Amino acid sequence: MTRIDKENYYLDIAETVLERGTCLRRNFGAIIVNQDQIISTGYVGAPRGRKNCIDLGHCIREEKKIPRGERYELCRSVHAEANAIIHAPRDQMLGATLYLVGKEVTTGNYVENASACSMCKRLIINAGIKKVIIRTTKTTFKALYVEEWIENDDSLEGILGY
Repeated sequence: MTRIDKENYYLDIAETVLERGTCLRRNFGAIIVNQDQIISTGYVGAPRGRKNCIDLGHCIREEKKIPRGERYELCRSVHAEANAIIHAPRDQMLGATLYLVGKEVTTGNYVENASACSMCKRLIINAGIKKVIIRTTKTTFKALYVEEWIENDDSLEGILGY
């Protein structure tokens, strides 16, 4: 018997978490782990007390054919990363790793080139999380280092002639 590596162990848990997601386009599951302890989990869903897209039966971003990565202000949902951060104490997130898995609702395939959006990147940076591991296939993943997001500040693109 071969033992699963730690990264895929935590990614499998994040993949289970995404099954609670309520988006009609794509669902993500996130878990925050520090020193081999799961600190928090999060999935895509409307703020507490508000109706989810699956309850309404439609998605405004889908209806308006808004491309992925654009016009998030029209989305009803809170992202998985944000939900995981909201539910975790900051002192436990310092130096932690966030594991993220996304799946397309219509196909069940993993989200191609998945990454945190610019708002979630800011939250991850401020939470003190050091690394983000994103599933690319059932057994492969990519590791992103938050320090690189800070050094390569993409929030300046399009501003001041960048």
